[in-house]
Amino acid sequence: MELRTLRYFLAVAQEENITRAADVLHVTQPTLSRQIMDLERELGTALMLRGKNGLTLTDDGIFFRQRAEEIVELAGRLERAFVEKNKESPPLPKRSLGRTPAG
Repeated sequence: MELRTLRYFLAVAQEENITRAADVLHVTQPTLSRQIMDLERELGTALMLRGKNGLTLTDDGIFFRQRAEEIVELAGRLERAFVEKNKESPPLPKRSLGRTPAG
């Protein structure tokens, strides 16, 4: 499960409509639908009920939304903390991986 997938789910939950969420996220509706279905398959449960008037979160979907919000917020705080930390200290020297000088 990736942060991107959590963000996708949260956008769908907020918009209560996959097409509108896809527009907000700048992805295609089929891509977003597939991501949500893959997430439900991964978790082994339906997170939302799809109907003519939009989407409704199931009890599992409500629980998942709460935890996804916490995780996304925590990831954002972690990223902001590193941005602030890096403002205060000089950057590390860049190293090339797996390369040795020819000679």
